[in-house]
Parts: sequence; structure tokens; C-alpha cells
Amino acid sequence: MKTDQPLFLNEAQVREHLRMTELIPAMEKALIDFSAGRVTQPVRSIISVDVAAATGFLGLMPALTPDGLGLKAVTFYPSNAERGIPTHMATIFLVDPQTGTPLAIMDGRLITEMRTAAVSAAATKFLAQPDAKILAILGSGVQARSHVEALQLVRSLQEIRVWSPTRQHAEQFAKEKGAKATSAEEAVREADVIVVATSSKTPVLKGAWLKPGSHVNAIGACRPDWRELDDEAMSNVVFVDSRDGALKESGDVILSGAKIHAELGEALGGKVPSRTNETTIFKSLGMAAEDIAAAKLVYRKLISELGSSIG
Repeated sequence: MKTDQPLFLNEAQVREHLRMTELIPAMEKALIDFSAGRVTQPVRSIISVDVAAATGFLGLMPALTPDGLGLKAVTFYPSNAERGIPTHMATIFLVDPQTGTPLAIMDGRLITEMRTAAVSAAATKFLAQPDAKILAILGSGVQARSHVEALQLVRSLQEIRVWSPTRQHAEQFAKEKGAKATSAEEAVREADVIVVATSSKTPVLKGAWLKPGSHVNAIGACRPDWRELDDEAMSNVVFVDSRDGALKESGDVILSGAKIHAELGEALGGKVPSRTNETTIFKSLGMAAEDIAAAKLVYRKLISELGSSIG
């Protein structure tokens, strides 16, 4: 059957139709398509919000990709953590690229959470040492949890260490995931893979702690004046999802003056070597192309279940 009305999907419906095992290869393809010039995607447009109760921003992220056409609207309010609600919220709008007809409007919070971890998994799969077994996570929120799920699919992890600015949160995470709660330095020392997923505006990871040949996925600090990594960490081999995005939005790149070695999609597409024998940094800011690819996975599954064709 066909529907002439857009589908509306809440987070529970998205969760039902999205699997990390399918999402990781979809993100690899999205990154390769982007770096190969097959995606039309302006750099994220940001509106800063400063009201009496909180500060945050609204980001608008449109893209036309080989997978589809759409837009994500995402908000980030760090103070929401104190309210017990998500710091990131989002909605994704899918459109038929042939006619402009709205296809679906779906909750994007979970998609943002999962696709970010899936992209880190793609980076880890390509850049980390094949025998990597110790994972350190700085941060203990939803991204930390999602990254454990994703990274376990690409490396045989034997030990997980976690640090959080709030000790209680780290201990709760450790209990849930079989990890060890410790200091940031102790977590990172001798770790093979490091995930930095905090809302910090100043560096929490020091390059002096990094084991030679380790790999870092840095996913916070999404504004040009925010940082999670110090200059020494950023002096290593730096990969990004988007050069244009990193040079406009990443304080870690901008303020350190780091040289960008390549986009991850260029490496995945075989245009540059992996550099697995060196210490590598993947600075992830997130792209609309990733959101569209993830949303289309959900949409195709739902349409298949409904017995329809997506044309």
C-alpha cells in the first residue's frame, strides 16, 4: 500500500527499526559519499539561545545524499542534565528528492545518539590497532553507553575504564557496563581506544597520557570556543568527518591550530592510508548526511513492514 501522508515516528518506533549492526556500514557509506563529493550539505546553521533559565543552541542540518533528502533540527542544552532530561533533542524530516513530497517526520534524539557511536565505530574499525582491547571513556552519559555498544562490534574489548566529572555517574556507568571508575588520567594511560564524550568547554584529555598508537574518538566540544583535548593531543594525526565543519565549529581544531590529515570518508574510500601505527584522533562533529542515512534505514524498514514501496 502507499500513503499520501508523511509517516510520524516517535523514539520508541525509531528504536524498534534501528540496529547498530546495520548502522555502522551505513555510516561508512555516508562518510565515503560525503568525501567523494556525492553529497550536498551546507555547514550546520546555528542559532544561539540565551534565556533566563538556560543557554543552548538550535542547529539546522539539511542534506541531499544518494540515500535521500532531508533536514535535522537539533537542540543542545547542557543544563538539561540538571533537569533530568536529554541535553540533545532532535527531529528529522525526510523528503522525496524526486518530488519534494514529505515522507516522514521522526524523532532524531536516538538517531543522533546511535549514529554518532556508529561513526566512531567506523573510525575505530579503520584507525585503531587490530588487537585493541582496553577502552577508556571520558564521560558517562548516553553517548558513553552507546559507544560501548558500537565499539564492542568492531574490537574485542577486554577492559573498559570510565571517568566522569561526577563520580557517582561514573560509578553507576561502571556498574551497568562492567567497567572500572577511575580518574581521567588513569583511565587513559595504556588504553588502546579512548572516547571523549563530555560537555566540557575546556580540555579533559591530555596528550601526555596517550599511549603511542592509540586511537581517540572526540565527539564533544562542538563549538569553535569549546575544547576537550589539549594541544599535545591535537598534535597527533587528526581525522575529521568534514573539513569545512571542523574549521568552522571545532574548537579542538581551531584553537590548537591542528593540521587536518584527512576526512574519515577519504580514508574509508581508500584515498589515504589508515595510519594505524600512529596515534590518531578522530574529531567528530556529526553531519546531516549521517542523519539522513540513518533515518532512511528506519524508513525503509517501516515501509517494508507496511507492504509499501519507497520508489
